[in-house]
Formats: sequence, structure tokens, C-alpha cells
Amino acid sequence: MNLRRVLKSLTLRLTLVYMALFTGSVGLMLGVTYVAGVWRPLQEVEAAIRADSARLAAIYATQGRDPLIRALEARVAAAKGRLPYHVLIAPGGAVVAANLQDWPEIHAGEWIRYEFGTYATGTEEEHEAVVRDLALPGGYRLLIGLDTEDLDEREDLIFEALSWGAGMSLVLGLMGGLIMTYAVSHRLERINRAARAVIAGDLSGRVELHGSDDDFDQLSATLNEMLARIEGLVASISRVSDNIAHELRTPLTRLRAELEELSVADDPEEVRVRTGAALDEAARLQSMFEALLRIARLQGGRRDGDAPVDVSRLLADALDLHQPAAEDRSLGFAAHIDPGLAVQGDRDLIFQMVSNLLDNAIKFTPQGGAVRLEGRRRGGAVEIVVSDTGPGVPADERSRVLERFYRRAGDEVAGFGLGLSLVSAAAERHGATLHLEDADPGLRVVVRFPT
Repeated sequence: MNLRRVLKSLTLRLTLVYMALFTGSVGLMLGVTYVAGVWRPLQEVEAAIRADSARLAAIYATQGRDPLIRALEARVAAAKGRLPYHVLIAPGGAVVAANLQDWPEIHAGEWIRYEFGTYATGTEEEHEAVVRDLALPGGYRLLIGLDTEDLDEREDLIFEALSWGAGMSLVLGLMGGLIMTYAVSHRLERINRAARAVIAGDLSGRVELHGSDDDFDQLSATLNEMLARIEGLVASISRVSDNIAHELRTPLTRLRAELEELSVADDPEEVRVRTGAALDEAARLQSMFEALLRIARLQGGRRDGDAPVDVSRLLADALDLHQPAAEDRSLGFAAHIDPGLAVQGDRDLIFQMVSNLLDNAIKFTPQGGAVRLEGRRRGGAVEIVVSDTGPGVPADERSRVLERFYRRAGDEVAGFGLGLSLVSAAAERHGATLHLEDADPGLRVVVRFPT
């Protein structure tokens, strides 16, 4: 797996996006924590210092320096929360009162936040504090502050967590992204290999399954089913092409022979006979192509003309149409049709499907046999059943007889081998299931329409 492919990987890009979102979420969370845990408390500290410094400045302005010093000492003695700090500097730079060891020598601004030493507890300690630097009348300078060591530690902890969290998120995210990219690319490469094999013409290739039944395995299984279906369709097309060539050879040969004889015939009666024979062969070819085109249109998924179909009436009409043919072959022709049967579909197509089934049953049933037509409800579905007492179809050939042009060995009944193919295509077009069963003796064909 080369670097260029990794960098172009969708998995890696999604990982980087996730990392950015995750880091942003962590930063937002720490930002909220900083505001609530550091910034707002600092604002409260500044407000307290502002109030204290205003009070002390007022004492100096109204009572003088000594009362201010006593007020500063009282402030330290009364402290219960944050340690209070102060420095009072005379005009010449002499320190008048202080509980700090160091402070800015030059006034650099009203508010100062810095770390300095203090002996407020009796020993020298380093503390972080917020201090207000004021200039008093008479050249005095007053620094008033409060200890913020806890806020400083909290702030350091937040920024440390942010820096470590961002760094670890980056490292772990990149590692995870590379691992996921490799895993996903490896699984996708199996699919690509199978696809390339199909492109090269090998329809037998399949996607190797991982065995975890995850999303990739389910996708691979679906692709394998699709490839199997495509392989079957291509094989079917190949068989159909061979069968078309085979089936066309005989009628085209006969048609050519008739036309050649016709071209040299002088007797009007012979011309009439040869012309009729040629027309019969042409009609046979036309009928074959029309059947093939209709099957192709049905398998192409066209669903024109759907409407409610009165199946009970349709079966009665089909029974009346084929009754004479059954009588000509001395066949028993019985029917049982439930009233009120209805499905949604193409009436003409369903009628042709039933007619093909009855025509096959009548042609393949020997004289003295029986054909039966049924229309019934079963489990919320409508079933059309055609059964006969003919030779039947062995179980291993029942899927083959649905293929175009397939005819059983030794079959001498006239036809193209397209009747059951059209029935199968029409059933698929209506979402119906088609079953060929043993009627003992004979064949039973069941078409089940969902309602």
C-alpha cells in the first residue's frame, strides 16, 4: 500500500476530519472549563480588589496615611479566603507598609498579574496574584492584590490538558487512521480484484469473504450474488444465441429450398404450393421472433398497462378457448375456479400465460388423458394451477424447460421451446412464483400471484 494511495484514501480523510472535530470538541470543552473555572473567578477577584482599593483610597483621602496603614493591616488580619497583599510606597521610594517581598519598581499599568514572594504566612512563598497599582495624592503609590495561586494552577492544568490532549489525539488519530485505512483498503482490494477479473472476462471470479459478517462481508456476498446472476444471464444469452442459430437453420434452409424451387417452377399449381410453403416458413420465423421479443421486453422490466384483472373470468375464457382442442384429442378437460379471484397486472399477458400452459398440457397429454385447470386462493395469494396426465418432466429438467428453445430429448411435439419461457417471464413480470411439480402421473404447473 503506497503512500500516495494512503493519502488519497477516503478512510484517512474521514479520520482527519474526525480528529479535527474531536480536537475541536475537546478545545471547546476546555474553553468552557477555562471560562467557568478561571476567567470568571478572575473577574470576581478584580471586582473585590476594585472595591477594596476604592475603600482604602477613600480612607487615605479623608484620614491620611496612618489610618490607611492600620486599614491595610486590619485587612490582612481579617482575611478568611484569598490572601490579601499590599504595598504602600512613599514619594521618595521608601516602603511604608508591605506584606510582599518584591513588586514592579515602575508603574506599568493599573492591573498586574504576576508571581512574587510573600511573607504573609511567616515564611517566604511564591504566589500568583492579581494586583491593582494606584497613584495616591501626595506622591504615594498603593498596590492592592489578592492571591490567585489556585486559579493559576487550574489554568496551567487546563492548558497542559489541552496541549497533551491535542498532541495525543493527533498521534493516536494518525495511527488509527493508518490502521483503518490499511484494513479498509485491504478489504476493498478484494472487491477490486474480483471486479477486474470480471472486466477481463472471467465471470467465475468471486469476492473473498472475511467471515466476520460485517458490512464488507454483506456487501461482498451481495456482489457475489450479482456476479452469479450475471454469469447465469451471460451463459443463458450464449445458450439462447446457439439455440437461435440452431432453430433458424432448419426453417431458413426449408425457406431457401422452397424459393429455389419456386424460381424454376413453371406449373401454376406448383407455384401456388411452393409459395404457400414459403409463406408458412416465413410465418413460423415471424412467430418465433415475436415470442423472443416479447420475452425480452418482459425480462427488461417493462410494466405497462397494469390494472385490476378478474382472474376468475379470465380462466373461464381460457377454458372456453381450449375446450375444442381438448375434445379433438379426446381429453378430459375439467376446471374448478373460485369466484372473485383478482390480481393487479396485464390481463392480455396473464391470458397468454394461461393459454400457453393449457396448450402445452393439451399437446403433451396422450389421447384419453385429462387436463385440469384450477383457480384458487391459498394463504392470501391467488394460484393458477394447470395439471395433466402426460409424461411429465423429470425433477432435474424442470429448471431447464423454462429456458428459451429448450426441448427434451426425443420430444416430437411441434413447437419452438418458447412457451414455458414466456410463462416464466410473465410470472416474473407480475412478481409471481412459478413451480413445476409431479402430478403423478403428469405435470402440475402452479403460478402463485401475491395480492
